[in-house]
Amino acid sequence: MKNILAIGLAITLCLGCKSWNNQQKGTAIGAASGAAIGAAVSKGSAWGIIAGAAIGGTAGNLIGKEMDKQAKELKQAVPTAEVERVDEGINMTFDAGLTFKINSAEISEAYKAELKDVAEVLKKYEDTNILLEGHTDDSGPEDFNMELSKKRALAVSQYLQSQGVAGARLSEKWYGETQPKYPNDEANREKNRRVEMAIYANDEMKQKAKNGKL
Repeated sequence: MKNILAIGLAITLCLGCKSWNNQQKGTAIGAASGAAIGAAVSKGSAWGIIAGAAIGGTAGNLIGKEMDKQAKELKQAVPTAEVERVDEGINMTFDAGLTFKINSAEISEAYKAELKDVAEVLKKYEDTNILLEGHTDDSGPEDFNMELSKKRALAVSQYLQSQGVAGARLSEKWYGETQPKYPNDEANREKNRRVEMAIYANDEMKQKAKNGKL
């Protein structure tokens, strides 16, 4: 518990430094033990997976610079998506209006168009892993929603693979209605019917960074 509190204080201090850029914050947080942060703070969410993969230090700074470039390209490819730089990775969430209808895992044509553009960027950065997380709103029974979130994550994974993204880079998790990003009210419920994407360095990229060859 003392370690968790210390890590939490480190995060607060780091994020409070307005003069620091994303790479510097990522370096400091990673150095404070990314794996512990991911486990303690996010319980397996996309943010926690990214933080848990951080290595910190000079190598983490180099990875952060590469992620900055990829995040910029992703935002240019899909301007309506939410693209966040988190530590040494990227968290991407698509416009909810384009994603899934209630009780459905079918990918709309508009969503396919955006995923196709994202796939083109992902294929340029082969030294990253991609986690896809399925979520639902709170409509329907919990067990149904858990299965539905699984189908959504797998549907996006399969579509990205159909666009040339290597399956070995992709992994899927699903959380049903347990991790709402917005209030489950009439104005916001559809936003929780989503698949979030976490992008982070694979082992090869980490080794290159540690060797100063990234």
